[in-house]
Amino acid sequence: MIVWPKVFEVHRRELLGTRLLTVYGQWQREGEVMHRVAMKLIDHSALLAGLVARSRDFR
Repeated sequence: MIVWPKVFEVHRRELLGTRLLTVYGQWQREGEVMHRVAMKLIDHSALLAGLVARSRDFR
């Protein structure tokens, strides 16, 4: 994933502190190499707590 400095400044908290991240952007291909160029990042870490709670219900 490529995160340009301007995007990093806007989404710093998400990049440095999240455990589950959604990345919106565009694919960039150079020969065999592909990168996701990030444009928008969303922190979904709170959803992980819900998964843990639900897994306890199945025990």
